Amino acid sequence: MSLPEIVSRLAAEAEAVCRTYLPAGRRQGAYWQVGDVLGTPGGSLYVRLTGPRAGKWTDAATSQHGDLLDLIAANRGLDLRAALDEATAFLRLPHDPPAPAREPVPANSTAVAQRLFAASRPIAGTLAARYLAGRGIVLAHPEPALRFHPRAFCRPDPGMTRTQWPALIAAVTAADGTLTGVHRTFLDPATSGKAPLIRPRRALGLLLGNGVWFGAARPVLVVGEGLETILSLRSVLPDLPAVAALSAAHLGAFKPPPGLRRLYVAHDADAPGLHALARLAGRLGPRPITVRPLPPVGADANADLLSLGPRRFRARVLGHLDPADVPLALGRE
Repeated sequence: MSLPEIVSRLAAEAEAVCRTYLPAGRRQGAYWQVGDVLGTPGGSLYVRLTGPRAGKWTDAATSQHGDLLDLIAANRGLDLRAALDEATAFLRLPHDPPAPAREPVPANSTAVAQRLFAASRPIAGTLAARYLAGRGIVLAHPEPALRFHPRAFCRPDPGMTRTQWPALIAAVTAADGTLTGVHRTFLDPATSGKAPLIRPRRALGLLLGNGVWFGAARPVLVVGEGLETILSLRSVLPDLPAVAALSAAHLGAFKPPPGLRRLYVAHDADAPGLHALARLAGRLGPRPITVRPLPPVGADANADLLSLGPRRFRARVLGHLDPADVPLALGRE
């Protein structure tokens, strides 16, 4: 078999590939979800199981991506020739048909996300506000995208009993304002920090291309990796429109709204963050959009807020803006 034929046949049996090489994962709608290419339990790596992109995968934690041949090679530590041999041997074996999906399909998970957000309340005076204050984030005015739920359900890992934890709930929306999902940060009432879970941050619904929006879309926008990154910026510049993409992979895949003129990218200072910046700039290159980085001094914008303090952090961010955008950031436009 040729290489393209092998890749195509692996994609046609994507779920069987995942069950063989990533058995600790689980099916979630149209995706197989697992921790990484080695098959560690978790949820940052997604493999598309159906449709024209079946077999494509992305690890949101590392920005790694590829097809199922790449995944087999990484999983087994093989070079291309050995991976082709491994894949050929796999394709010669009989495989059970895919089991019916037990996880909710994306449309259902979006509906669940909408109900969870509707059942939550504003964060003022709640554990969620105390959690953010512990990160140095004190918001000048209420953010409609943020809510608090005192007893949100959480399943620590597949097969485990569901538990309940307080949670900071962030609305994930498309550029037109349609709620497509939520991002949950589970919290510990005893410490006002994150809950003692393997993955205290969880997403529900449709995230790719969407984000947590703060402020109305304008010709100028900041997009960042994490929720705390964007909230750190909003805490010192509350009039600066911004959106949290929620991971490096989603940052690289961000879809800007129509009419955008200048996009500032608040990336993390690690390899995935720099890769996401380069990927986003490359994707938007043909468009009439200026892409400008907002590089952190430390690991990310929240680390800068904590180390520099609000005044110095604010001055540093303003120094990276185009002079024409400073009045907007200061609420003087």
